[in-house]
Amino acid sequence: MSTSDQQAASSRLAVPELLIGIGLLACAGAVAWQTLAIPVSPLYSKVGPTVFPYLTMFGLVVLSLLLIVTALRGGWQPEEEKETPTDWKAMGFVVIGLVANLLLIQPLGFTAASVIMFVLVCYGFGSQHTLRDALTGLVLALAAYFGFARALGVNIGAGFIENQLNTVIDAFTSTLRG
Repeated sequence: MSTSDQQAASSRLAVPELLIGIGLLACAGAVAWQTLAIPVSPLYSKVGPTVFPYLTMFGLVVLSLLLIVTALRGGWQPEEEKETPTDWKAMGFVVIGLVANLLLIQPLGFTAASVIMFVLVCYGFGSQHTLRDALTGLVLALAAYFGFARALGVNIGAGFIENQLNTVIDAFTSTLRG
């Protein structure tokens, strides 16, 4: 392959990366739109409830612009990877896991929905160790749930598991207090 062939190959437009970059830019716009709808009290002098959403929006804008520029320059994937066919079965399991989480978080709670999602995504990535994946997902989901619920006071979807564990924790802490 000559130098002119290499330059022509690297200057092609990478459409998938461009679409993802545009999609991220649209997500940044949605974050900005929703952040503008957050009521801000004049009592907040510097840091209010919109600081982190604006930081998130800024990060999305920067990443999407970098991805768009990379796509215009030919993309970030080497040519060998661009020729690799997509594993639609694996992608299907990942998508099913994400949709399952979305549909199950209300009736089952955050932890159960997250464990199911974790197992499906692991299977999509080729794992054959369902019990190990479920236990790992359980530990991570419980850490995330109690990090939000206990440390930050944010309810992200309590279900049967969370309610039972909250009862045990409350009973244990009340016993310690005497």
